[in-house]
Amino acid sequence: MREMNVEEIMTKEIISVGKNDSLEHILYLMDKNDVTKVPVVEEDGKLVGIITDERIAYKLGSLRKKDVTVAHLYASSVMVKRYKSITPDTPVEEILKTVGLPGLTMLPVIENNRLVGVVTKADLLPLVKGKTKLNKIMTRKVIHVSRDDRVVHARRLLIDNNIARLPVVSDGEVEGIIAEIDIARALAKLKKSIARKHQKHHIEELLVEDAMTSPAVTAYPDTTIEEAAQIMLENNIGALPVVKEKLMGMVTRTDLIKTIK
Repeated sequence: MREMNVEEIMTKEIISVGKNDSLEHILYLMDKNDVTKVPVVEEDGKLVGIITDERIAYKLGSLRKKDVTVAHLYASSVMVKRYKSITPDTPVEEILKTVGLPGLTMLPVIENNRLVGVVTKADLLPLVKGKTKLNKIMTRKVIHVSRDDRVVHARRLLIDNNIARLPVVSDGEVEGIIAEIDIARALAKLKKSIARKHQKHHIEELLVEDAMTSPAVTAYPDTTIEEAAQIMLENNIGALPVVKEKLMGMVTRTDLIKTIK
């Protein structure tokens, strides 16, 4: 890969919110723009936090927060306040070294104390080149759920294994995907439509099939890493179940980005 700076790959058209925007509005923006992370900025363009699908799912899914409604949650109470930032002249090679490490997967780009762009894993996918087959890099031992598992179980698997999504599998066949954003949407809908006193029960009984995205976009063991990156970009997804009639493995954006040389 030739030497590149962040300015060459960063997303400059930023979907952002203010710290007093409601969670309901934030979820609307996420759905409308098909994003899972949103910067929180002040009127002068200064970044004050980042909202993630993981953080929303945590806030809404915590039973001790069951009395908090979606209408009474705001950006300031959901956003992550600790994050690493980069500048437009940060070398892309420097970012690649951090892919897969703990921390937010959206990097804010700051210039003169103002947010001027963001870099996500999707921005790095066009750099994935080569004919390496997915069966060479895929994770073979895949954690998965079934459609009749409870969402609280799926959420616990995501948290305990530090992953962002799970394939929904029946008899080895992939029926869908459940991701943090799916859980956030489902919990927000439930909390908005169910009376507070009944929410705990409904949260505990919510099934994966009620929240999952189906059908799942999949790939084959002989799909190349370059083809897989293009599939992810075209469908704006973060992972591909690898199938050959039945589930064989899983490849994420992180797996693909780690092949960049």
